[in-house]
This record gives sequence, structure tokens and C-alpha cells, in this order.
Amino acid sequence: MKILISNATLVDGTGADRRSADVLLDGPVIAAVVEAGSLAAGSLTAGSLTAEETGADRIIDATGLVLSPGFIDMHAHSDLQLLVNREHYAKLSQGVTTELLGQDGLSYAPVDDATLAGVREKIAGWNDNPADFDWNWRTVGEYFDRLDAEEDGGRIATNAAYLVPQGTVRAMVMGFAEGDPTPEQQQQMQDVIRTAMEEGAVGMSSGLTYTPGMYAQTEELAGLCSTVGEMGGFYAPHHRSYGKGALDAYAEMIGLSRQTGCALHLSHATMNFAENKGRAGELLDLIDHALEQGVDITLDTYPYLPGATTLSAILPSWASSGGTEATLARLADPETRARIREAVEIYGSDGCHGVVAEWDTLEISGVQNPALAGYVGKSIKDISAETRQEPFDVFAHILTEDRLGTGILQHVGHEENVQAIMKHRTHTGGSDGLLVGAKPHPRAWGTFPRYLGHYSRDLGLLSLEETVHHLSGRPAARLKLHKRGLVREGYAADVVLFDPETIRDEATFENPRQAASGIQYVFVNGTAAIDGGNPTGARAGRALRRHSDGLTREGQQ
Repeated sequence: MKILISNATLVDGTGADRRSADVLLDGPVIAAVVEAGSLAAGSLTAGSLTAEETGADRIIDATGLVLSPGFIDMHAHSDLQLLVNREHYAKLSQGVTTELLGQDGLSYAPVDDATLAGVREKIAGWNDNPADFDWNWRTVGEYFDRLDAEEDGGRIATNAAYLVPQGTVRAMVMGFAEGDPTPEQQQQMQDVIRTAMEEGAVGMSSGLTYTPGMYAQTEELAGLCSTVGEMGGFYAPHHRSYGKGALDAYAEMIGLSRQTGCALHLSHATMNFAENKGRAGELLDLIDHALEQGVDITLDTYPYLPGATTLSAILPSWASSGGTEATLARLADPETRARIREAVEIYGSDGCHGVVAEWDTLEISGVQNPALAGYVGKSIKDISAETRQEPFDVFAHILTEDRLGTGILQHVGHEENVQAIMKHRTHTGGSDGLLVGAKPHPRAWGTFPRYLGHYSRDLGLLSLEETVHHLSGRPAARLKLHKRGLVREGYAADVVLFDPETIRDEATFENPRQAASGIQYVFVNGTAAIDGGNPTGARAGRALRRHSDGLTREGQQ
């Protein structure tokens, strides 16, 4: 189907000034971009393209609307939800056409049966853990095949690229317990990562405040990064601390990139907790110095103050060793439970970024056990007051009754840090959005319109052109996506039409599942997923394997 978008204000994703243009979509590809006063597509000029001249099946008058590339979510947790809730309205409704999955070192491929069972429980608070779902893959290649499989008349709703999750790979080779790898195990992990990248992964993630990934020492990570770098990929770490010792944690990751030559993408690059208030400039100086030395670094952030994770992440790493059953046994043992309490409340748990738990900052966002539903939306401190229990006892009770599956919001951010980091020349947008739970973080529904509305239009922190570049062209370059991320002839027809005066995030912490305002059209591979502001139910997304554009031509993908 050919669709002519006429009279649009084109912001093409490069950062260049906006201009008036007509754009022709021909199936999954942008066939023509015709600018005012120039010649293209034969002898046609902007504003003069007609259905007869182009063979268009439809014309959309985009007067007053901005036409931009579809947005790329550089930190998405849709690994399972893309397959379970296939309409995926949370992302489509904010203009996202491509997502980067496999984040924070924990996801569902590559796995064996035992590792899959452990990971499913471990990240239930991120993705849920449906018992009746068909987990019919084990390798990254098979996972991509599942994303591309036709189900109920369609594929997935957005395009999806994938990072090999280091914690999952470690679990498959070494289990979920602590320990350093033998030379044979180190080589095995590197071989698994190489195979996963050969099958299409674009890089590797890690979660160094989550077990078992956090048990990896720098030397172990260096070996893995060397393999990723050799394959032309990048490393996307959730590093060891965003609180106490955050700058040292960032420096470790930059050092790994410098040592191995592997490109680095800093996931949700924040400076949180009281220790880091007003210290974003120190992080940016560290990054700028490395960039001047030739280290290849980019980063992503979300435009909100609270973070989101699982309640079990607050535990010290030694208490989480061995998986769910071992952790629950430690919480049930009085002596071990006392040690956990000391680590969490007195010394600062490594799982909590080296910071002593502040119970008023930990808000329950979702539970697996329906009996705990009344706790959603309340902090541990609130529940403590209601139940007349000590906060740590509330914490341990919820973990036990929910089998570690509880999701939380963590209110520890600083606005001045958020703004400083998002202005950096290597910045990209990532929602880090969890799509499950009774009251998930609103960033899952609001990240990209919040950048464009609140921070660009209302605060003037970045120009519209800069903001769109942060959300499309720049992340596409990091991912090495072939002919995606820009509005340009021959590129994939992933485009968004929005009203720059009304685009706004509507999702709130009280009511997080709210679609944004101002987004009128979203095309994924040339198919309208949002049409006139309304979802169509179309699912035209593709798995974006490394070195592939994901488009179908002449029966070949």
C-alpha cells in the first residue's frame, strides 16, 4: 500500500532543521521525501504530489503535524509482553517503533530448561510469569523466530533488537550461585555469547546489582566484552552502583571499554540517592574525558525521578545466591535473617547500591500473590505503620509471601541530574518501562512524549530537532540498524506524526496506564498501528537481527 503524507513539518532524525515536505510510503519503505523548492521523484516538487502522480492509495494531510522517525526505546523490558499482550499499546501510543530487549543481564535467551525456570521466577516482577505460556525457544535465534512468527493474524507490534543477557549466560554455565569461573567456564560463556551474536544479538547487557550477574568480577567481564567487541557489538551495563560509589562504578565500565575496545552504552545513566544530588557534572566529565581519548560511549536515560525494580533487588548479593528457594530459606532462618537485616539497614546492601534502605522511598508497584494486592501503591514505611510491624519485617514478609516476585518504585532521583545528563551529546532515550503490576512506573507509557512535550517544548531544555535526534537517529546509529532511524528515501517506513503543540505524557504515578496526547499516526514498517489517534490492532513489527534491516523483499527476510 502506498501512502502519501503531504504538507508535513519534517524533523528527519539527523538533528537538522525542520522543513516542509511530502513523504511517500511504499509498503515497508520510504519511497520519496520531497522538499519544498527542490526536485525529487521525477519532476515533482513538495506540495504537488498527487495520488495520480504517485499511485498513492491514500493521502494524509499532515498540516500542523511533525513527521519524524519512529522512536527507539534503548532500554525496554518488553521481552515477554510483546508476545503475551500483543497489541502493545503502551509503546505504540507514544510513538515507539523499535525496542532494545534483553536488558539488565536477565532475559529468556539463551537458556536451558533449568536456567529458564530460574530466570522466569527471578524477573517475574519485570515481565510476569504466565504458567500457560508456550516457552518454545531456548536460543537467541529461536527467540527471534518466535518474535517473527505469525500469531492471531500478526507478528509483534514493534520492531525488536536484542542484547545477550550476561547474568542469564552465567546462570546457564555456572548456575545462580557465587564464584569465579574456571578457564573452561569463562571460555564457555564467551562461546555462548559469540553464538548468540551470530544469531542476531547486537551486544551484551549485564545487571551488576542483580544476581547472578553481580558475582562477575572485572576480569570476567573483560573476557566477555572482548568477544562482544570482536563481533562488532556493544556492552550495555546496569553497573554496580547508582548510589554510593556510583562514579567508581561508571569508571569500571569505562575502563572495560578502554581495555577491550568494546563500545559502551551506559544503561539508565542516572546519579541517584542523597549521596549524588547535584553530581551529574562529575559523571559527564568522566565520560567526556574518555570520549576525548577515543572510547566509544553512549548512554540512555528516562525523564523521571523514581526508578523501578524488584523488591528482592534490595537484598545483599550473598542472600540471593542460588536462586529463589535458597533466598527464601535464608529469610526463614532467624540467624541468617538477622544478618540480612544488618546488611540492609546498617551497612548498606550491594543490591541497594551500597545505600542503607530508606523504607519511605520503596513503593510497592505490583505483586504476584493476590493476597498482597492491598499493599500496591504504598511504601514499606506506610505498610509498617498500618500493620505495626518493623519495616524490615514487612520487607521480609512481602518477599516471602510473593516468592520474590514483587515490583517496586524507588523514589531516589534528582531533577538537576536528570536534566544535565539528558543534554549530553551521547544521550539517547530509554523508558526502562515495566509493563506489568497494578501500578507500574508511568515511564512505560509516557517517556517519549514527556521528552518532546515537557522537556523540549515546555522547558526548552533541548530543541525539537535535537530531541528527535536523541530518540531516533542517534540510537539507530548505536544499534547499527540498517536504514532505520531517519526519514530518508530507501529507509524503513517507521514514522510518527504528532502535534508539537499538544504532545504530552498523560501517564501519572496515580494512573500510569494512560496514552499520551498529540500523537496522531504511527507507522511500523509502513503499516498504520495508530491511525488518527486510534490503535488499529495491526502488528507489523520485526525482529531486527544484527546486520539485517528486518524487511521482507521478494519472499526473503
